[in-house]
Amino acid sequence: MDRTSIETSLMLRCSGRPVARYVIHPSVGPRLAPRPCLHPVRTFGGLPVTEFGPVDHPHHLGVGVAVADAAGRNFWGGRTYVRDQGPTELDNHGEQRHLEYKLRDPDGFVEEIGWLDGERELLRERRTVAVTPLTTSAWALDFTFSLTNPSAAEISIGSPATNGRPGAAYGGFFWRAPKEARAPEVFTADAEGEAAVHGAPADWLALAGHGWTLVFAGATPETRGDPWFVRTAEYPGVGSSLAPERRLPIGPGETVVRRVVTVVADGRPSRAEAAGLIRKAVTA
Repeated sequence: MDRTSIETSLMLRCSGRPVARYVIHPSVGPRLAPRPCLHPVRTFGGLPVTEFGPVDHPHHLGVGVAVADAAGRNFWGGRTYVRDQGPTELDNHGEQRHLEYKLRDPDGFVEEIGWLDGERELLRERRTVAVTPLTTSAWALDFTFSLTNPSAAEISIGSPATNGRPGAAYGGFFWRAPKEARAPEVFTADAEGEAAVHGAPADWLALAGHGWTLVFAGATPETRGDPWFVRTAEYPGVGSSLAPERRLPIGPGETVVRRVVTVVADGRPSRAEAAGLIRKAVTA
């Protein structure tokens, strides 16, 4: 049995077709920072566009929210980047624990998640996910997460970049795509290639593999201001960066909200077609 095919999962359907499985308790060890995630996600044509626990990065778990440093706890998994020391094995991994569904339908859900340091809740997340048909060969995944600080003291979110590793501002929404024989193409409206698009904001960003394309867009002003974290050569992955240059503080009772909409398409749309699809998805 596939390790993500457990009973604590929900199949999402778009126009009646299964397109994504949401797993609230993936069977991974504490070093991988257990967290609810989407896997597998598929195009309408059935092509898989996510990867779970790959050999190159076992802590990459499909589609979800992961940060390398929330109040010193690692919710990304794997080693922690320590300033002046580099990637280091630490016993500091947190857990995102499913608490309850506020809403649960075949085409989406609203979920409460506790971000835990042991049994202490550092953050409370409300996650809203919905799927929407766009064309006969494309659908959209609408993913919103809000992080609330329930404590009486400020906490902050950091990244390896804020801890001294240039170019490694990962942390936030993250999509691990499947690794294929050939690295995927990546492009925006006016740039192409990993070096050109990584670390910069863009209205939308497309990742195109063998027979499939993902088009990502921030759907709020705050999300559009976050730079994209992009990898294609080492592994295929796209995320948005909550803490690209400096730590993101969250005061007592305050909430940080981000919304990313992703078009999941068969084939390879042109720039104009990609822009049209994401525009339709964001306003759907």
